[in-house]
Amino acid sequence: MVNKEIRINVTLDKKSIPEKIVWNADDTSITDMPVRAMLLALWDHNNKDTLRLDLWTRDMSRDEMKIFFYETLKTMADTLERSTDDERIAGDMRDFCSYFAEKMDIIDKTGE
Repeated sequence: MVNKEIRINVTLDKKSIPEKIVWNADDTSITDMPVRAMLLALWDHNNKDTLRLDLWTRDMSRDEMKIFFYETLKTMADTLERSTDDERIAGDMRDFCSYFAEKMDIIDKTGE
């Protein structure tokens, strides 16, 4: 068995609002990479519940957040298809992503 470690370091201001988020991952080129936002979801199989940690810094603009959510939703559709082999529902999610991008006025910013 091999263990790998992912580290996320969050610097908070006096009001406990994230000022800086930095992450590292073993066996990758990712070393002290600063990011402006993160969404972490973990499945608790004992309670059949999702545990979440959603953080963003004050530097994260609204436009960046819209693109971040769009790209995250697209990735979730890909993961859903790979994990369940359900092309139909993954396609429905991708359709929603297109709708989301159009409504959020981010189509040109994402290159789609």
